[in-house]
Amino acid sequence: MQKSSSDRLFYGCVYLLTILAVVITLYPFLYVISISFSSVDAIDKQKVVLWPVGFTLSGYQMVLQYKELWVSFYNTVWYTVVGTLLNIVATCLAAFPLSRQQFFLRRKLNFFIAFTMYFSGGLIPVYMLITSLGLYNTRWVMVLPVLVITFNVMICRSAFEGIPNEIFESASIDGANEMTMLYRLAVPIIKPTLAVLTLYYAVFHWNNFFSALLYLGKQDMQPLQMFLRRVLIMASPEVMQKMGGTMTSGALAVSSLQVRYVSIVVSILPIVTIYPFIQRYFVKGITLGAVKG
Repeated sequence: MQKSSSDRLFYGCVYLLTILAVVITLYPFLYVISISFSSVDAIDKQKVVLWPVGFTLSGYQMVLQYKELWVSFYNTVWYTVVGTLLNIVATCLAAFPLSRQQFFLRRKLNFFIAFTMYFSGGLIPVYMLITSLGLYNTRWVMVLPVLVITFNVMICRSAFEGIPNEIFESASIDGANEMTMLYRLAVPIIKPTLAVLTLYYAVFHWNNFFSALLYLGKQDMQPLQMFLRRVLIMASPEVMQKMGGTMTSGALAVSSLQVRYVSIVVSILPIVTIYPFIQRYFVKGITLGAVKG
């Protein structure tokens, strides 16, 4: 079908806005990567605009040999892997009963769970609860208080509700109990949704620094984001001096900017690497169960 002039104008505006959005979002990312690979001299003279100038890996060599980075990196991986695994299990266990029509507490529990989306106990009561439970300065404080996120439970519940009830009735006649129906039937059907929720939870744990800021006083338990906070925001002289080794104060001052950008790249690289493998599930995973037949 031939497009009219108004259609061509509309599509032209859409393409233009799309390109503009891509440039606005992609340029800062490319700039950070370029700075991390550029020489200190080029950074000092502000020669870097888009691509690396005076390509060097000295910034990465300086950052990657810093022991505290690897300790915080290990902590973040632990929080992300263990936390995400427990999140998915708990979310499925919470969402499946809420999707079952014959569950007698379905309406009441749905109300109470939705209630927590709008009202919470507040920071101080939560802090007192966590300390009284003995979770302060333990690894579990990064996992257990956020075992389920209400919005994700709602998404998972909608996906379970999209499964035809006849499947469960047939399985029940064959002798399957609720747990069998959950793990052998329901979970495999909503795999795209679980893939998306896995990414949601993983990104949340990877970026979570506020819980560590409140509840983790021990530095050897703190995640990568706390390390970045010291490098980026506080510009800790101790951290910079340890990374700089025997560099002079002038060279160290110039390279501190490069160290910050290298730290950013190192921290986001794992989660960016995972994203393309889950991206294909996004549309189907979010809309699964959204339309009732």
